[in-house]
Amino acid sequence: MNMLDQFCRSDFADYADFYRNFEVTCPARFNFAYDVLDEMAAHTPDDLALLWCNDLGEERCVTFAEIKTMSDKYAQTLADLGIRKGDAVMVMLKRRYEYWFLVMAAHKIGAILIPATHMLTAKDVVYRVQSANVKMILAAPDDKLCANIAHAKEQCGDILQVTAVLSGARAGFADFTALVAAQTKDWQRPAGNDYPCADDLMLAYFTSGTTGMPKIVAHDYQYPLGHITTAKFWHGLQPGDLHLTVADTGWAKAVWGKLYGQWLCGATVFVYDYETRFQPTDFLELIDKYGITSFCAPPTIYRFFIKADLSKYSLKSLKKCTIAGEPLNPEVYQQWLQATGLKLKEGFGQTEGPIMAATTIYDEPRLGSMGKSLPGIFCDVYNERDHLCEAGEIGELCIPMPGGRRPLGLFAGYYNDETRYQSVVYNGLYHTGDIAWRDEDGYIWFSGRNDDIIKSSGYRIGPFEVESALLEHPAVMESAVTGVPDPVRGFSVKATIILAKDYAPSEELKKELQDHVKRTTAPYKYPRIIEFVDELPKTISGKIRRVEIRQDDAAK
Repeated sequence: MNMLDQFCRSDFADYADFYRNFEVTCPARFNFAYDVLDEMAAHTPDDLALLWCNDLGEERCVTFAEIKTMSDKYAQTLADLGIRKGDAVMVMLKRRYEYWFLVMAAHKIGAILIPATHMLTAKDVVYRVQSANVKMILAAPDDKLCANIAHAKEQCGDILQVTAVLSGARAGFADFTALVAAQTKDWQRPAGNDYPCADDLMLAYFTSGTTGMPKIVAHDYQYPLGHITTAKFWHGLQPGDLHLTVADTGWAKAVWGKLYGQWLCGATVFVYDYETRFQPTDFLELIDKYGITSFCAPPTIYRFFIKADLSKYSLKSLKKCTIAGEPLNPEVYQQWLQATGLKLKEGFGQTEGPIMAATTIYDEPRLGSMGKSLPGIFCDVYNERDHLCEAGEIGELCIPMPGGRRPLGLFAGYYNDETRYQSVVYNGLYHTGDIAWRDEDGYIWFSGRNDDIIKSSGYRIGPFEVESALLEHPAVMESAVTGVPDPVRGFSVKATIILAKDYAPSEELKKELQDHVKRTTAPYKYPRIIEFVDELPKTISGKIRRVEIRQDDAAK
């Protein structure tokens, strides 16, 4: 069942038609759990919402009717545990299929859902509980994870009132699965002011930047409709598609690619839940076994694919492939195109919103570009005076907010931090902090984060474009580009590099990489300093901490 017709037009002649005429109508009391999930369960109860499997050979096919039934049971169980509208509930469920039951249950109650990774330490948990006033944590049955939560609870005072685990008897934890199984009450939809909708807070993510403590990005009940563009016009989904996005449920990318937009398009979400060491080639086997039609992953995953023997896999079921999050090696793009006939289409966004720019179903990819601005968001490049940049001029990627009105899907604010919100929303714009430029055809090219931009000899150099150039060389597995103080230039460009297998550090290789960058991009951007390392400092979400490299350099 395709729900899109209730909210928007979804057929357009081309990008120009799409950009001019696409508009989403959000009902005044919209709630995804009731207005999408329950409606699909009523009209197409046997349609597959979720196809789940794990590395132990287990499988679970979940229909919309089952998710409706289980989310009602979960909602009543949460209510029995004392959860009410506006309470913060943190979930650390890895890729367990119960996550989808829990998300819909929280939406039905009006609890503020806070997905989190299972990799958090006890200190991380304490910070999140205290910052967001988390009343309950529901965890996957993982010994280390539960031990960290138990240790954190001792330091949280009366804030954290309920700790539960999906299954099993553990001291200090409720057995949530057992409570659900024993549930005898029927869930009653809230009414009046208790009904969660509109600008009530629905979902919050702690997003780890490259500096400072994580901030809490809060979304309201209109947010899911912002992902129509993500699923329909970037992933290109149709009813009956089977879509796989590589993401843990603790990250915002999970609701980008494993929930809202996919169900609105009538597609089935595919989930691979693995506990043992991750093997990227497992996905190639799963694509063939289950007939996956749409796949989204960071370029790193595709790089692993290319290193495998692709001739061993059919991959004939695939119709669309998308990428996001890091530079794409052109060689990977070409080899994937040669092997599958599919063009990798890039997208860009933040935890603060849905997809903001993308190579849509109407556009041809331009290697290195994130694609074009999307309607509804209308992001563009602005200069330091908050005026639109000319084509080719580097500036900050911003989203217009005329009259202070938020575009559909853009975040409602930083939870309990109005000052931080005002630091990014001013002069009628949301300032993303990302630096980019736009070409004459409207394609946008990412340069780096605002605080990562290197000013050298009067030039503004984005680390992303230098890193992208380096990745085109077969010797480079990963790289981080930063600025090092220089008495003449202000800053010199430095590249910190992890070498690919079969390559060894040498002065000759440094020179080769420098010459390669000079040939690949503007010569003034080449790294005058190159350091080879075994690993790069990263945040818990995998973002390179360039600030740490800069700090280490300053301390030398």
